[in-house]
Amino acid sequence: MSKFDPSTTKKLIPAVYLVGAGPGDPELMTVKAQRIISLADVVLYADSLVPKEIVAGVRPDAEVIRTGNKTLEEIVPLMIDRVRSNLAVVRIHSGDLSLYSAIHEQINALVEAQIPFELVPGISAFQTAAAKLGVELTIPGVVQSIILTRISGKASNVPELEELSSLAAHQASLCLYLSASHVAAAQEKLLVHYPADTPIAVCFCLGWAEERIWRGTLAEMAEITHREKLTRNTLYVISPALKNRQTNQGVDRGTAERSRLYHPEHSHIFRPRTH
Repeated sequence: MSKFDPSTTKKLIPAVYLVGAGPGDPELMTVKAQRIISLADVVLYADSLVPKEIVAGVRPDAEVIRTGNKTLEEIVPLMIDRVRSNLAVVRIHSGDLSLYSAIHEQINALVEAQIPFELVPGISAFQTAAAKLGVELTIPGVVQSIILTRISGKASNVPELEELSSLAAHQASLCLYLSASHVAAAQEKLLVHYPADTPIAVCFCLGWAEERIWRGTLAEMAEITHREKLTRNTLYVISPALKNRQTNQGVDRGTAERSRLYHPEHSHIFRPRTH
């Protein structure tokens, strides 16, 4: 992780900084996230979801608190107390704050307590997965939408209108979070609309030292998960776009089309037609 010298960088004002740390690789954190973590007086991080390398750049005198074994009722009062003690508090979440980060209730509590806060976005696991797989998830003529979702589980119920089998009807690039423990049910719901031979990737601990990625078909998704004994930190990418990548055997282009964005026959305000 990049190092910042606090003596030459603007000091943080007392507030809570909710930081998306990305999938786990410290080099995939934003520069802003690294800077804020390096300047914080207090750093809280979910050690069950965020590898310790993410907090390697904290100040030597900073208070570092692991929260994997704590409830929100313990975490929020702690953050409020530290800010009221004139300290800058960083709360580190895995991935990006906009996805399954449980910050909604934290924000409500901070607003109620009149504690200032700032959100710092991060890279999501689905973006890292696409990079690792060497694909674009929106290919002209193949797929132009990405669905980020999960199946209902103990921690959260999915609204009926977002039922997985109904989302599968779009046959879009679908990235399935937090579903390894219910993979058989998820696979059954996806097979209602996706062909059994739809390519998938099973991505475990993206960005961590333990990272593993398995390729297969939708029909094999549960089998891969059970064989590898995956129960957490697993992202599934189900997409026809996974067919359209260059391999040692050549290029399977399927029905892919060339994007018009850089096509010589396509003009726009920055590239007017010359003939």
